[in-house]
Amino acid sequence: MLGTTLAVTAAGVLAYLVMGSLPDREAEAGHAAATPAATTKVKATTTTETGTPSASATPTATGTPTPKAAATTPPARPSAKATPRPPRTASTPPSSAGRIRPNTTYTGVATAYEAADGDGACLFGPSPDLMIAAMNTTDYETSRACGAYVLVRAANGKSITVRITNECPLPCAPGQLDLSQQAFAKLADLKVGRIPITWQLLSPSTSETISIRYKTGSSPYWCGIQAIGHRNPVARLEVRTSGGWRQLPRTEYNYFISADGGGCGNSIRVTDIYGERLTITGIALRANVVQRTGVQFARH
Repeated sequence: MLGTTLAVTAAGVLAYLVMGSLPDREAEAGHAAATPAATTKVKATTTTETGTPSASATPTATGTPTPKAAATTPPARPSAKATPRPPRTASTPPSSAGRIRPNTTYTGVATAYEAADGDGACLFGPSPDLMIAAMNTTDYETSRACGAYVLVRAANGKSITVRITNECPLPCAPGQLDLSQQAFAKLADLKVGRIPITWQLLSPSTSETISIRYKTGSSPYWCGIQAIGHRNPVARLEVRTSGGWRQLPRTEYNYFISADGGGCGNSIRVTDIYGERLTITGIALRANVVQRTGVQFARH
């Protein structure tokens, strides 16, 4: 009996010791299970720093966070710089138009002047033909009308298309066109002197392309830039600088001026009144030299 009692007592002590050691093993297993969670949090933080929401940090089969689709999106239009011709943007409504707007008919009078070789306030130089006109100061609008093609209709039913190359100062009234004598003669006898007309903007067919000219005296420290031969009136001219595109102010003599030389000799961007924008490269900083670009605004 005594031996049996001692054996039972020894077994109970041994069982107590075994049971007492079990909590320590559970704590160790819990610590081991927490380790992968800590690793996942580190990866989530890294993903968040790259701009991907941490909610997407669920490990994949490889143990790395699932990447967002945006992370693999290629840069926008990488081929744009490789375009051999100056890029052309899609046309937009004519929000860039000034006083002279498309699809609008204007009423006024036509007079005549001696145009000589056709040069005028727009400083385009001699005109290849004398179907030209001077726009009244109000509608000339600091040379915004320069180069515009205008269809002029007389009350007798005759019509003529002219290009604006000059300004008609006061007392020329809004709506008035001072036609070259050659153009006026297509509508009425020069002896009449003054006739009522209506006129509207045109976007004509042409084989001519736009040219760029730097003004006499232009240098890397100051320059004036002019667009010539454009189908539609030019609303804006910009130059490329180290800080991006810079819009240049326009003068009444139809040059866009960079007073500090910024952008002189760099890429040029011209926008017409319809919102079409052409980027032109390869134009050297050469004063008073007409340089062809090979591009033209779209017809409307």
